[in-house]
Amino acid sequence: MVGMVQPPVFNLNSWVVTMFYAQLSCRDVAIKNPFMYVYTMEIIVVWLVDTIGRLGYAGIMGLMFLESSFFPFPSEVIIPPAGYLAARAEMNIFWVIISGTLGSLSGALFNYFIAYFLGRPFLIRYGKYLFLTRDRLDKVDVFFRNHGEISTFIGRLITVVRQYISFPAGLAKMNLLRFCTYTMLGAGIWVSILAYIGYIVGNNMTLVRQYSKEAGIFLGIFIIFIVLIYYYVRIHRRRAP
Repeated sequence: MVGMVQPPVFNLNSWVVTMFYAQLSCRDVAIKNPFMYVYTMEIIVVWLVDTIGRLGYAGIMGLMFLESSFFPFPSEVIIPPAGYLAARAEMNIFWVIISGTLGSLSGALFNYFIAYFLGRPFLIRYGKYLFLTRDRLDKVDVFFRNHGEISTFIGRLITVVRQYISFPAGLAKMNLLRFCTYTMLGAGIWVSILAYIGYIVGNNMTLVRQYSKEAGIFLGIFIIFIVLIYYYVRIHRRRAP
């Protein structure tokens, strides 16, 4: 109808292709034909963004669910454009962050419950269908055992690890409330950073990639700081009478 206000729509094809290739370069995916993989995944990702993105905040939640679960979907494709729409007053930055964080939590819970109820033998046997190789499962399992439950918080801030850290938490049957708390804290920080980047730089892809990389460096420093505090507290608790 003439004069009807249309809901905000993500037009992200250029975002998808550029950011997907950037994200793919950071992923160690064991495949026989990388060119066919890239081509197939590009088609899938463009379709997902075009379909789910039209749903607004629900679309953000859906895409972040995929990003946080087993599907190798870069959050840099989802949140910065939503932050850009918030800067144009077409979306609300608060709800962008909330929907992104809840989507991340739901994806993490999906992985958590798979591991919790189906166990390690299932993940080893069928993990390849979840883009989870045995080598990757072993690495995140070691990461979880070395750092304890706080690794579910730290892992949310590390590329690639964030998708898989929920599996060892589920295998260890980590307390669900603590798992959700740590996951939401980590996811909330990362989503807020990406939303802010999109809000500030808009649809400038070069700046989005640059600022995301710089944010990753600062997050690395932040993670080291958190880990040091964590171990300091643990050591002093053990020494306490």
